[in-house]
Amino acid sequence: MRKTDINVYIANPRGFCAGVDRAIQIVELALEKYGAPVYVRHEIVHNKFVVEGLKKRGAIFVDELDEVPEDVPVVFSAHGVPKSVPLEAARRKMLYVDATCPLVSKVHREAERHDRKGSEIVMIGHAGHAEVVGTMGQVAEGRITLVETPEDVATLDFNSDDDIAYITQTTLSLDDTAEIIAALKARYPQIHDPKKEDICYATTNRQGAVKALAEKAEAVLVIGAPNSSNSKRLVEVATREGCRSMLIQRAADIDWAWLDGVRHVGLSAGASAPEILVEEVIAAFREKYNITLETVMTVEENVQFKLPAVLMRD
Repeated sequence: MRKTDINVYIANPRGFCAGVDRAIQIVELALEKYGAPVYVRHEIVHNKFVVEGLKKRGAIFVDELDEVPEDVPVVFSAHGVPKSVPLEAARRKMLYVDATCPLVSKVHREAERHDRKGSEIVMIGHAGHAEVVGTMGQVAEGRITLVETPEDVATLDFNSDDDIAYITQTTLSLDDTAEIIAALKARYPQIHDPKKEDICYATTNRQGAVKALAEKAEAVLVIGAPNSSNSKRLVEVATREGCRSMLIQRAADIDWAWLDGVRHVGLSAGASAPEILVEEVIAAFREKYNITLETVMTVEENVQFKLPAVLMRD
């Protein structure tokens, strides 16, 4: 029986960003330099496949520093940590390596700068997300007010003449964030913008690529973890563009019945998803369909971040 023809459009850029690539390299280099085990506070990035692969090489993932024994190295995740974490590590004289994405660190410095000026600080982000917890922990408790929706802006009780600034989580939906920023500016016209856009280049680029996919596809699959903010935002972007969209972690998660009758499928991957999972999904489509692959290219990425000097020394 002849296989059904189907067109698969692959987003480019997709998958690993420079911050994720750097964080994974940091754990790998720490394992090479210090030997196993190397402890990692929280998932280094939000992807089960990546985390399980590092576990096999000797990484041990924990929730808090008090789970880390003495005299072993510990890595802080790409999402960033509150200031209390490195302070506690230093107090215990621990060898620690900070894998915080440099673009997240930029937001941390913004928060500190606004705090020194005495400005009221509003953060746009998702409550409980590791990055938000880390950013809000750069200053004293209560100095940053979190908003998640335009409706939250109406609950703010700053005065009309207060000095106010906003910062954002780096992995948000551009469209949703624009609505919240508009609400903030409507209520507080004096509010200060970030000197440079907080939402990272990779988030912006991947969302742009998914919008391009949605112009060609009837349905879009996004490879990513359910706790990955940027991956979930890609699903939302595709849906907003009028395309059915689903988040999957692996090829085994594909609901083939959901694709019945679909002849044009888009495929992308969140910034924490490795390319091997994209290849796995393509292979699954080849088994079931006669596929034609087409890459939908929107922008080239060539960003690289330096690795911590402590890992590069002999």
